[in-house]
Amino acid sequence: MIRISKAFLETACMAENNSVELERMNDSIIIKKVEHFSKVTLEGIFAGYEGDYKTENFDWGKPVGKEEW
Repeated sequence: MIRISKAFLETACMAENNSVELERMNDSIIIKKVEHFSKVTLEGIFAGYEGDYKTENFDWGKPVGKEEW
């Protein structure tokens, strides 16, 4: 978790609980607001792939925090 002051968020046109993307640039970390977040699925990643791959379901337990499964 990263804590950022409300005043700083407001100057960056951001608010609490916005989705963000982190990027490393040399010795800095860039935090960017994500406007549209799309779910990524294993099937979507391999769509159009003609090789042989198999998937299996695995029970990771109940979500903790705000992640989605």
